[in-house]
Order: sequence, then C-alpha cells, then structure tokens
Amino acid sequence: MAGIAAGFWIIGALALLGFLLAHVGLLDVTAQLTLSRLAFFVASPALLLTVLSKTPIAEVFSANLLVSTLSVVIVVALYLVVAVRLWRPSLGEAVVGSMCAAYVNAGNLGVPIAAYVLGNVSYMAPTLLLQLCVITPVAMALMDIDARGSRPKGLEIVRMVLRNPLSLGALSGVVLSLVGYYPPAAVMRPVEIVGNMAVPSMLLAFGISLRLGPRPGASGSVGRVAFLVALKLVVQPLVALGLALALGLRGTLLLAAVVTAALPTAQNVFTHANRYDKAVLLTRDAVFVSTMLSAPVIVVIALLLH
Repeated sequence: MAGIAAGFWIIGALALLGFLLAHVGLLDVTAQLTLSRLAFFVASPALLLTVLSKTPIAEVFSANLLVSTLSVVIVVALYLVVAVRLWRPSLGEAVVGSMCAAYVNAGNLGVPIAAYVLGNVSYMAPTLLLQLCVITPVAMALMDIDARGSRPKGLEIVRMVLRNPLSLGALSGVVLSLVGYYPPAAVMRPVEIVGNMAVPSMLLAFGISLRLGPRPGASGSVGRVAFLVALKLVVQPLVALGLALALGLRGTLLLAAVVTAALPTAQNVFTHANRYDKAVLLTRDAVFVSTMLSAPVIVVIALLLH
C-alpha cells in the first residue's frame, strides 16, 4: 500500500500546487499553456531520451508486453466503435479519446507502484516501451495529420513522425539502448535535468486548469467521461486479466499485468490535448476522475492477486 500512496501523493501534491498558484494569481492560463508547451517540446523529449536509453530494450519483450499491447488494441477498438456511433469525433478527438481510454500513467505513478507493490520497477518497462516508442509516435503523427487537414503520402508520414519532438526523444533513446552506448555524464546531465521538468510541468498545468478552467463535469461531457473511465479502470484491467491468464501468467507477473492496466489515464494525454487543442476539457476530466478512482481499484487488485 505504501507504493500506491506514494504515487498518488506525488500527483496530488503537484496538481494541488498548480491549483493554489493559480488561485492566488501567481499563474494564469498563459502559464498553463507555457508549461504544457515546455513539457511537450522540451522536457518530455529529454525525459524519453534519458529513460529509454537506460532501458534494456531486449529484456522487455515478454508476455507482459503482449498483454499490454493486446489490451490497448481491444480497449481502443471498443472506444472507437461506441464513439464513432454516438459522438462522431474528428480524427484528433478520436485519438485523444483513445489515449484517455487506454494510455496508462506508467511513469510518475506506475514506477513507484511497481517499486513498492510489485517489488521491481522493471515490471513497468514493457508498458513504457509500448507507449513511448509505438503509441506516442503513432498518436502524434495522427494528430499532426488532423491539424494539417489533409492526408500525407509516403515519406511525408515518416518526416512528420521525425519532426515530432516526442518521437525524436523516444527514438533517440531506443537507438542508444540498442547500440549499448550512453553518452558521458557531462553531456547527459543537462538533458536529465531538463527531463526532470516534464512531470512537474504537466502536473502544474493540470492544476491550473482545474482552478481556472470550467469545473470537472461542466463541459457537458459527463457521459463520455464516465464511459472513458469505465474503459480505463474496469474494462482494461479485466481484459489484461483474461489475456494474462490465457498466456499462463501467475503470481507477480499476473499482478503486474493487471495493476499496470488499472493505472489511470496519464497526464501526458492532457498535455497532448492542450498542444493540439482537441477535447481539452474532456481529457482533463478523464485524467482527474480516473486518477481519483484508480486508487481503490488498484488496492482491490493488489489484495485479490497478491
């Protein structure tokens, strides 16, 4: 339980700080946008580079990676089937909604939970690899396509991916890991320091939005938020449980697969929504509600499967 409490305390404290700074007038909506841009264009790419360059990529290709991949595919498919029928979202809105439904907070919440509940941070590596190296580049490419208003062809898609700062950071980290080279400390230390700004920037911007934006639920999307949270905290863990059992996972491996799937929607999704101005309030509410409700869900899973 200590890991669960530690992870949620980190998120809550920084979001509350952003809320209070906005409340007393030290930060405003302009600061929210600036922090989101800082996280998107500078800090998050630096964080991806440093984390992935230190991750032994060859060791994370496991059954847990297959469970994570299939659970994301299934949940996103369910979301799109319902969303297209009921709400007819644009491409950008569909991408953001899909990430709200299936993109887990594997970094600043998943890592401490993996350390204290699962006993090893490496259990979070397969999901981090999937999200940072596959889901994020693909999602950002689709968001860029939506922003352009036209469908690129051939090598233009590759160029769009390579121009995206998050994709560049992730791909650079993977290359360094694969070749087994980590630059000297004098070179990487500034990058690490900048990368450490990513999570605080995201959470401060999130807190500002809670104070200065419409209150949660005021966007008129209560039904959509409820649907997204149900997919995130109920459907995805159940799908992961079924897949893990089918693949023969037991013990800590089974617990790791299900706990990872039950993590709330990551704050990164709110940053992306801000960057492209797509479903910002819906994303904020989904992140907020899923984060509040995921704690008891994870506790129950830990008690049942530990």
